[in-house]
Amino acid sequence: MATGSDTSSTSSTAAAASSLSITVEKPSSSQLTELGIKSWPKWGCPPGKFPLKFDAEEICYLLKGKVKAYTKGSSECVEFGAGDLVTIPKGLSCTWDVSVAVDKHYKFASS
Repeated sequence: MATGSDTSSTSSTAAAASSLSITVEKPSSSQLTELGIKSWPKWGCPPGKFPLKFDAEEICYLLKGKVKAYTKGSSECVEFGAGDLVTIPKGLSCTWDVSVAVDKHYKFASS
C-alpha cells in the first residue's frame, strides 16, 4: 500500500538535484542571430576532464567540440557538441569530459 510513498520520500533528494539540469537544443540560424551569439565572448578547452561549478546561469553555443557533462551526485550524463545551444543552470556542479576540443561562445545571465 505505502510503496509509492516510500519511493517518493527516498528519491526527494535525487529529485532536488535533478531539478538543476542542463538543456540542449539545436538552434536555427535566425535564433542565433536573434540572440547575438557572434558578439558573445569565446572560450575553449582541450580534451580532458574539468570539474566546474556554475555560479550564474550560462548559455553557450558550441562551434566545435564534444562533451559529456556528468552532474555531481548523479551517474547520468548529458552529451552535447558542435551546433548545440546549451543552458546550464545557476548552482550546478558537474564534470565536463571533453573528448573533442571545445570552442564556444558563451553568456552568463545577468543577476
